[in-house]
Amino acid sequence: MATCSTGCAPAVRLCQRLNRLKTLDGDMMATSLKRCLSTLDLTLMGVGGMVGSGLYVLTGTVAKDTAGPAVIISFVFAGIASLLAAFCYAEFGARIPKTGSAYMFTYVSVGEVWAFLIGWNVILENMIGGAAVARAWSGYLDSIFNHAIQNFTETHIMQWNVPFLAHYPDLLAAGILVVASVFISFGVQVSSYLNHIFSTISMGVIAFILVFGFVLADPGNWSQEQGGFAPFGMSGILAGSATCFYAFVGFDVIASSSEEAKNPQKAVPIATAISLGLAATAYILVSCVLTLMVPWRTLDPNSALADAFFRRGYSWAGIVVAVGSICAMNTVLLCNLFSLPRIVYAMAEDGLFFSIFARVNPVTKVPVNAILVFGILMACMALIFDLEALVQFLSIGTLLAYTFVAASVIVLRFQPEKTNSKDTTTTSPNANVEVSPAPSESQTITEDSEEPKQYESFSDKLQLVERQKTRERRGVGQLKAYWEPYLDRLLGDCEPGEVVAFCVMTLIVSSVSLCAVLEFGNEQLQFPVWCFTMLLVIFTLAYVLSLALIWIHEPQRNNQTFQVPLVPLTPGASILFNVFLMMKLSLLTWIRFTVWIAIGLLVYFGYGIWHSKEGLRELQPKDMAARYVVLPSGSLVETVQSVQPDGQVVTSAHQINSSAAPTAPEAAGKR
Repeated sequence: MATCSTGCAPAVRLCQRLNRLKTLDGDMMATSLKRCLSTLDLTLMGVGGMVGSGLYVLTGTVAKDTAGPAVIISFVFAGIASLLAAFCYAEFGARIPKTGSAYMFTYVSVGEVWAFLIGWNVILENMIGGAAVARAWSGYLDSIFNHAIQNFTETHIMQWNVPFLAHYPDLLAAGILVVASVFISFGVQVSSYLNHIFSTISMGVIAFILVFGFVLADPGNWSQEQGGFAPFGMSGILAGSATCFYAFVGFDVIASSSEEAKNPQKAVPIATAISLGLAATAYILVSCVLTLMVPWRTLDPNSALADAFFRRGYSWAGIVVAVGSICAMNTVLLCNLFSLPRIVYAMAEDGLFFSIFARVNPVTKVPVNAILVFGILMACMALIFDLEALVQFLSIGTLLAYTFVAASVIVLRFQPEKTNSKDTTTTSPNANVEVSPAPSESQTITEDSEEPKQYESFSDKLQLVERQKTRERRGVGQLKAYWEPYLDRLLGDCEPGEVVAFCVMTLIVSSVSLCAVLEFGNEQLQFPVWCFTMLLVIFTLAYVLSLALIWIHEPQRNNQTFQVPLVPLTPGASILFNVFLMMKLSLLTWIRFTVWIAIGLLVYFGYGIWHSKEGLRELQPKDMAARYVVLPSGSLVETVQSVQPDGQVVTSAHQINSSAAPTAPEAAGKR
């Protein structure tokens, strides 16, 4: 047995290192960046990140090929699904006002290696997203000039015919990325100012489209002669919702900016709600106008809005639409270039990525190295890669990040607050007493307790000796008082939050299994009807039971910052929807995702795990730790653990009579 435990010790230590959590400082507002962003700044960033080229392209594509005029309903469903994920980001952004977005949220609640992989994928998503938008921006501008830029490049510079590469180097797309990176390196206020300009122009153009479009609206385009309002039925509406969901990707830039917000506790939730509401309203109304102006069957997927005005005899309006489209793409480009370096900075600041990217310019207060290096890498991708090849990489990293953030909300909501080591009470210059939450947030003690119970602070012992008669609310992560008589024997011995963590894992596994059966059970796997039905029932019951077991535990109640409503239902629904969308991605996307994960693991095990600041903090010796054990007689046993640098613990104990120690100062004196 001893041999087995000795042999397993390295594997246990490795698992502990991979799953260690980030320790947050006591002052959450302390930062080397500059806190200067207001609620308006964050709101316009969120609008700019969501209302981009999708408004001018995606609406026409989904309306013609997938949902018809019912694309309006598709955007409503997609907006609701996005709201579930946005709620989770808003809670974390207000509660943990640090840059890093999904990476940071995963690090403080799930574990280090998972946080690194989330950050690693978000980096790729932002790089590809920025490069794809730059190429779309270049192509749109080139089309206005009748492809003169493309013809000149292919004739006088160079062209090639290589798979996955563009037919010619897109110098314009690379150039706009380099110029935008230089502007962003001047500071967050410059970035915000540019975003204000482009967002204002974009919203003005949207207002023009809505007013002029409704004047030209023809309700006959929704008639049965044209195919009706929902020609593809409910299946088309749901398929369109899955596509429209990606139009709302971009609100996470608000959470990424929380470390530079003046009052993130209020600004982040308000900006998230307003920006998502504005974006959803814009998409729904523009879809309505577009399908009312011209028959949905005749829409041009590449430039639906401009073509609609042209066919109604207002070709000059196409110029206005083109200006709005370019400005909208500029805002998305700025948001990608804004959030990407801050995620890299957060990872480097924690020691998981190369430390050169953690340097902040003392004048501009931004991570200039990360901005310029990754801006140039993004420009190189836009220079040589084809737009379609880039877009195929998108989506999976974002959906994975949404899933982990939703799971993190549940874990953190039912996890007891951890006391920072800086706040512990010391008994000597080299000794510290580990403090646990008060009895109201820890273990409930009854009068007829027969066994000694261990507590980590002297004040807890004093309250126990006094034998409180009143029964207080159960602690965070423990069973609610109502369910204690029924389930205490089964779940009462578990640590606070342990059952919830297990249920979250079960929730994710059951969601993956349920979505896999729904997506592949009938066609690819060809299950019999009885087998298909049985699997659906089993995984659905596992999903519902996991939610129920989480719900019967006591959550944290924090009125100081925004909290996601209806936990665990809201994040649980977000997890299920995100997993369902991931199951619809192509096999080639999953293969590329696996390759990128493998590269990320090489970086983590080659550099990150050895330079992690959490790992370095664990190596710092803790000389002394005191614990107290209360015997049934009321006596107090003080256990002093001497912790050596190599991890060995030397324990000594002596007994203190509780009646002789009525107060904490006297007990401290006796020690």
